[in-house]
Amino acid sequence: MLGTRCSACTAVFFPREDAFCRNPRCPGDGVLAEVPLSPRGRVWSYTDGRYRPPAPYVSDPGVPWEPYTLIAVELEAEGMVVLGQAAPGVGVGDLSVGMEVEVVGGVLGEDADTTWLTWQFKPVGGAS
Repeated sequence: MLGTRCSACTAVFFPREDAFCRNPRCPGDGVLAEVPLSPRGRVWSYTDGRYRPPAPYVSDPGVPWEPYTLIAVELEAEGMVVLGQAAPGVGVGDLSVGMEVEVVGGVLGEDADTTWLTWQFKPVGGAS
């Protein structure tokens, strides 16, 4: 995962910011630089999505809904909480608050021309 750090106030942002520092207390005139975020963190919260969200969520009603697990992770160095899906095979029964997890690559979706990649989380030394 990539974020942005402001050189003036050292604030880190995710998702990336390329136009201006979002910190209202920033003194200004900082340079925004892309920075890698911590690859590990601790579970802050988690839940599962067992139903298809209502409109305006876009999904094909002809395809069966696949439940998924969402994890809010507090990144170690940045102290920020990032939300993402669990890696395939990781469910709410595999998680606990405070558990160490790591970022892994995943596929959000694909069609004949494009594969959309995303970040996912899995327990350190655990499933997937």
